Amino acid sequence: MESWKPKYSPWVTAWPVLMAVFMFALNETISNVALAYIAGSLSISMNESTWIITSYLMASGIAIALVGFMTKLLGRKMLLICAVLMFTISSLFCACSQSMVMMVLSRFLQGIGGGALLPLGQAIILETFPPNERQKAMAVFGLVFIIAPIIGPILGGWITENYCWQWIFIIDIPLGIICALWVNKIVEDPPYARKQKNVTIDYKGITFLSLWLISMQVVLDKGNDADWFGSTWICWLTAFSVICAIIFVITQFSKHNKEPLLNLKILFDGTYFWGTFIQVILMAVFLASATLLPSMLQNLMGYTSYLSGLSLGTRGVGNIVALITYFIISKKLGDRSIAAIGLFFLGLGSWYFGMINLEINLSSIAFPNICYGIGIFFALTPLVPLSCCTLDNKELTNASSLQNLLKNTGGAIGTSISTTMISRFSQVHQNMMVGHLNFFNDVYMEKLNSAVQNLSSSHDMGTAYMMAQGQMYSELIKQSHLWGYIDTFRWFAVATFLLIPLLLFIKKPKQKLN
Repeated sequence: MESWKPKYSPWVTAWPVLMAVFMFALNETISNVALAYIAGSLSISMNESTWIITSYLMASGIAIALVGFMTKLLGRKMLLICAVLMFTISSLFCACSQSMVMMVLSRFLQGIGGGALLPLGQAIILETFPPNERQKAMAVFGLVFIIAPIIGPILGGWITENYCWQWIFIIDIPLGIICALWVNKIVEDPPYARKQKNVTIDYKGITFLSLWLISMQVVLDKGNDADWFGSTWICWLTAFSVICAIIFVITQFSKHNKEPLLNLKILFDGTYFWGTFIQVILMAVFLASATLLPSMLQNLMGYTSYLSGLSLGTRGVGNIVALITYFIISKKLGDRSIAAIGLFFLGLGSWYFGMINLEINLSSIAFPNICYGIGIFFALTPLVPLSCCTLDNKELTNASSLQNLLKNTGGAIGTSISTTMISRFSQVHQNMMVGHLNFFNDVYMEKLNSAVQNLSSSHDMGTAYMMAQGQMYSELIKQSHLWGYIDTFRWFAVATFLLIPLLLFIKKPKQKLN
């Protein structure tokens, strides 16, 4: 193999790459706190606004699967530049969006560009640094990837509150231009990552993977509004999605496909399968909670976008606590034990959210978010290497791509399903509560008469009575929605706790993982 050494210092090369990764990670969470404002501006419901999140996650998952062959087709440096430019241009489209369709398509393109940044950045940093410095480099890489999602909600809330939501996308434009020019100047391709000739492209795999994931996401996002399988088009689209999924799997296992898009045979490895399955459910719970929490705080409790973003930012405190603690306990506990502790903290945070009410303060929101921060760090840090410990080195690139695709898909599916859960649970509780609003309920009548007396000072009795009934019904709607969130978070807790026993299916590595 041709000897290769980068022209610039590894740390000089790392900065533009880290900037690209920071942009991608920042945009995973920066729009969460602005969903209510975007929904109002585009005249869409809160359920429909989750498309802004899920389209980005789904597109980035597809992009991750395409990185391998696109690197051969364009070369790694050129692919990184193209990804940054696509991300930047689509950010401009997001800011200019005047309709739901344009916003979702723009976010999808942004996800396609952004999804390639993470695996490309990780590969460049690992290969640029000598082996004795890789630990430091990956520590900085991990720190950037942790800090960006923490800053996202806080920055997004502050920008939305003081300017307008369009600016959360406009700030990407100068950063993207600087990043692309910086990458073009500094980053170099090693011989094995340069553009190759006669590249075999798995067109069938790309086509059916995209059709499967996109159609499935439409079903999940629109199913609740369309009454699920009571709607003919939902039934047909579900069947189409299932058929595309089956064809995609068949093409990847086909003997005639010499270079499949993803080698799915590694899923037969039990350790990899269960490790990946746990991470998929983990990311579904974590990303869904990050989407639901700001909408709950803003719509039910009157928080501003900045305060709701600040509450999510406390997850970073949990990350820092976990980072410090990890170096202490990792020498004494096994990796599976640490992952179990992480899952327990995630479940604890979800269960704590399942006991909230409308009178809690910001500090009460902070504690479960800190649990989330501790849990996600403790769970993912050992699980990623644990799940791949039984694979050969030559399989790691494919394993990483497949795992990240499934995690992003899981996050998108979790976000979509959680909004449906809230809607359905709210309807159930509203149906239960409305039966208590009758003239035979002494508590209801006492509250109603009190409201009538307060309003009668400025309105006639008939108007005051109607307004009082409206106030009582508005409170019922608010409480039913609160219980929808409570039930959803409790199911998150149950799902997370049930993952802990599955860690027993993951084999212990022969040597302690770093």
